[in-house]
Formats: sequence, structure tokens, C-alpha cells
Amino acid sequence: MNSSKKILILGVNGFIGSSLAWKILKKTNWTIVGADLASNKIQNCLGRERFEFQKKDIIKDADWVEEQIKACDTVVPLVAIATPALYVKDPLRVYHLDYEANIDIVKKCVKYGKRIVFPSTSEVYGMCPDKQFDEYESPLVLGPIAKERWIYSCIKQMLDRVIWAYGKHEGLKFTLFRPFNFIGPKLDDITAPKEGSSRVLTQFAHNIINGKPIMLVDGGAQKRSFTFIDDGVECILKILENKDGCADGKIFNIGNPDMEYSIKELAEMLIELFGEYPEYAAAAKNAQIKEISAKDYYGEGYADVSRRVPSVKQAEKVLGWKPSTDLRTALKLTLDYHLLKKDYELAE
Repeated sequence: MNSSKKILILGVNGFIGSSLAWKILKKTNWTIVGADLASNKIQNCLGRERFEFQKKDIIKDADWVEEQIKACDTVVPLVAIATPALYVKDPLRVYHLDYEANIDIVKKCVKYGKRIVFPSTSEVYGMCPDKQFDEYESPLVLGPIAKERWIYSCIKQMLDRVIWAYGKHEGLKFTLFRPFNFIGPKLDDITAPKEGSSRVLTQFAHNIINGKPIMLVDGGAQKRSFTFIDDGVECILKILENKDGCADGKIFNIGNPDMEYSIKELAEMLIELFGEYPEYAAAAKNAQIKEISAKDYYGEGYADVSRRVPSVKQAEKVLGWKPSTDLRTALKLTLDYHLLKKDYELAE
């Protein structure tokens, strides 16, 4: 990965952005320009020679964003609201940021002939009935309009389709990637999660620490394929490298089909692991699991999906990538980071 590139990462302080930036600095000679509203997750990147950070808002600072797009080789726009509770509580905010701000970035990439590596989502598959979701063959099945939780999925699907069309008809260089339930250090702050809007792992951990019951929405029977962040960013790095143009015009699921667990199983494993930390053993022993309806937890406009499992044959075949981290290891590394303040180093 020695060919020189200049990468623009918008949302660099987020979960994926911060991990990706550090991986790029460690494993390549590429230069990064990163923008976000905060920098708490990228302290290990700040001050390094090939990393420039600017505190910017992609909507208010659209002119600055345009100048950076003109000056870079590849754009990775990671700014989006991706928490289910907000799809229901504030769908128009989701629309303005996730769609309007991002479609503007897509158009600028077309205008200046820049490559875009765009984060789609596993959510686009919606209620797809397939056992494993295929990037090119699986149907994208959404629920009724009154179930507002589908606005995020619908927005991401529309962006996928527009990017694909720009690629086919106007020569936009692009790759779409679809993360499946990434977990790991820096996901959210487990000391100050927002009830209903933080990711499930963060909320569960916070509740265990603070003696609150873990609330399982509809019993926690829903299954997800969890993916360790290190595995995920390794795949994104290969997409960015784009050896011999192998990723151009393609869609990649990034997930771990062997790591499918129910939300209830996740909660039980988390409680068990908390018990291994002396300081939190009592909290783990007293941890309670309670059930709550989706309507009571998220609101009237919520709907859920029973399972979501990717096929990753495309990433394996084209990029030579396979996930390798099991759930227990992923959770242990995450808890070490938060509970022991043990800084996590991405693998070489």
C-alpha cells in the first residue's frame, strides 16, 4: 500500500472513522484530511505528519468540504445518524443529514471526478427473506410508511441507487460497503449513553455498571451478525487500496456470518464477561434482564427485523478478506478498553 493517496474522511471522529484513520496511518503512507465536530476518539492521530484535522460541520461548512473534495483523491463520507431511536423520534433530521448533506457530497465527487467510498448499511436489506444477504441478488424489502424507522434504510438505499447510476451513466468512480453491526472499542461512551439512541452493546454495558436492568426489546430474540471493528476496517482499507481497480463499481457486505447471535445471547455473554472483572463482579452478579415491547421502548413508528446475516463471498473473492474475530474476543477487547482504560491497538 505504498502508492500515495490523499483521503478525505468526513466524520473522522466516529466509530468507523477513528478506527479507519488510525489503521491508514499505521499501514500505509497515505495522507488524511479528517473533519468532524469533535476529536476525542482520534487523539492518537492528532499531530501526526500525515494527518490533518479540521473541526467542521459538513452542512454549515459546505464550501470548505467542496475545496477538500477538489484537493483529495478519495472521499469517505461517514457522517450520518445511525441510531434506530432517532429514526422514529426525529426522521426529518435523519433525512436532512443522511440524505441531503450526503447527496451534495456525491454530486461534488461527480463534478470533480473524485472516487467515493460510500458507507451503505446492512439496514438496506430490511425484511429480506434470504438466509444470507447477497449484494447483487437479494431484494431490499422495507415496511409501511407509518413505520418511520424505515426512513434510514430508505435513504441509504436511495443513495446507493443514485451513486450506482452516476457510476454507470456519468463515470463516477465508487465503491459501496455495507457494515453489519460493527462492535468494538470507541463504539459509544458506555459511561454516558442515551437511553434508546446508543447502540445496544453500549446501553447494556452502562446498565450493568449502574445496576439498571437490561431491557430486551420484544424479548431479544432478534439475531444479528456482529463484526469486530478491526476486521471491518481491514476490509475498508482493502477497498481504499483498490488494487488494480478491483473494487471499482462494486458493493461489498462487511460482516461476519459466523458470528450470528440473538440480542438476548449478547446480553448474557456480556454479563458473564463483566463477572471476570473484580471491580464489576458484584454488578454482574446482580444484573437483571427484563423484557419491554418495541412500542414502549422506541415508540409507535418502530419495526424490527428478526435476523440479518451477510454473504461475504464477494469480499473474500475480490479483496481476499475474511473476518476472524469471535464475539467473546470482540466483547472482551471492548470491555478492556472501557473498564480498564486499556488502549486498544488495531492489529498490524
